[in-house]
Amino acid sequence: YGTSANPVAAAAHLAANWVRYDKGRTKYWEIGNETYGNWEAGYRIDLSKNKDGQPEYVNGALYGKHVTVFVDSMKAAAKEINATIFIGASLYQEPPYGGAYTSIQTWNQGVLTSGGTSADFYIVHNYFTAYNANSSVADILKTSNVPSAVMKYLQQQTTAAGAAMKPVALTEWNIQAMGSKQNVSFIAGIHAAKTLGEIIKNNYGEASRWDFANGYDNGDDMGLFNNGSESGAPLWNPRPAFYYMYYFQKYFGDRMVADSLKAAYNNSDITTYSSTFTSGQAGTIIVNSGASNHIVSIDFQHFPAGSKYYWYVLTGGTDNGGFSGQVFVNGNGPASPTGGPLNYATIKPYSAPLAGTIKINVPSMSVIYLVADKK
Repeated sequence: YGTSANPVAAAAHLAANWVRYDKGRTKYWEIGNETYGNWEAGYRIDLSKNKDGQPEYVNGALYGKHVTVFVDSMKAAAKEINATIFIGASLYQEPPYGGAYTSIQTWNQGVLTSGGTSADFYIVHNYFTAYNANSSVADILKTSNVPSAVMKYLQQQTTAAGAAMKPVALTEWNIQAMGSKQNVSFIAGIHAAKTLGEIIKNNYGEASRWDFANGYDNGDDMGLFNNGSESGAPLWNPRPAFYYMYYFQKYFGDRMVADSLKAAYNNSDITTYSSTFTSGQAGTIIVNSGASNHIVSIDFQHFPAGSKYYWYVLTGGTDNGGFSGQVFVNGNGPASPTGGPLNYATIKPYSAPLAGTIKINVPSMSVIYLVADKK
C-alpha cells in the first residue's frame, strides 16, 4: 500500500486506525477482497516503484504473510480499546479451473502455509451457476449442492496443508445466470431457500447474499430490491428472492434438526430442512423443485405436538416462461408486474388442526414454510 519502504506495515497501520476509530462496533473484519483475482486493485504492482522486494503479481504465500501483519496490528489496536474482534482470510472456493492463472492455482496452499492461519476464520465467495451463461431452471436448482462441495474442498485443502480447519464465512453468494431474467425471478427465490438450508446444514459460520440493490440491466440484476432502474416497478420493490428469504427467517427455528425422506418422497423433486425453536415449536421447509405436485406427509419424532400447525406457500407466476418475475404468498400476488405482495408482513398463514400425521400438498416449483405448535 503506497510506495514507502514497508508498504505492508503502512497498510496494517491504517487498518489498525480503523479498528481504533470503530471503537468495537464492528466485530468481524476481512483482509482484502478476492485478493487472488486479476480484477482486484493490488493484484499487480509496479516493480519500478516498489522498495520491499515484493513480486509483481500477488500470490497466496505473500497474502498469507500480509495477513499475519494485519492481524498483529489490528488485534493490538483492539486490545487498546478493550474490544474483541475476529479477522478473516480469503481462500479460493473450489479446485482451480483449467488454465487458471498462477495465483489462483497455488492460492490456498500459499495462504495456509505462510501465515494465513493466523486469521480467525476463512472467507469464500461463490456465484453457483456457470459464469454469464443463460442457465436453465434445472441448471440453477441443481447447484444447491455447492455449499457442501465448497466445505468439503476447504476441509481437504486445510488437511493437505497441515492446517486447522476454521469457521467459514460465505461473504458473497448468488447466481450469475444471464439472458432470461433469472436473477429477478422466483426461481432465484427457490434457489435462495435451498441455499440457506444447505448453508446451515454444512455448518457455515456466516453467509451474505450479494447484494441489496444493483441495476436492473434487463433482468440480470443480483439486487434484492429495485433501486429505481426497473421501469414499471415501485422504488425499492422487493424481488422474489427477498420473499423466500424473509419467510425462511420467519419460519426456521434456532436449531436445525435431522430429518429424512421416506422412499415415497426420496426423489430429486423434494428437499426438506427442519428445525426447532427455543420457544418450543417445530418446523420444516419443503422445497419442490420438480414439475409435478406432491402430497407430502410429515411425522414429527421426539416432539410433543400441539393442536395446530401453520404454513405459507410461495409459488411463481405465469409470466416470462419458467422465470416468472412474480411470487405469490398464500395466493397473494404483486400489484405491479414484478415482485410480490407488499403486505407480506401481515399476510396470515394457512392453519389446520394438528392430529397425528400432517399431509400437505406441495405444488410444483414451490416452497412451503411450516411450523407446528408445541403441546
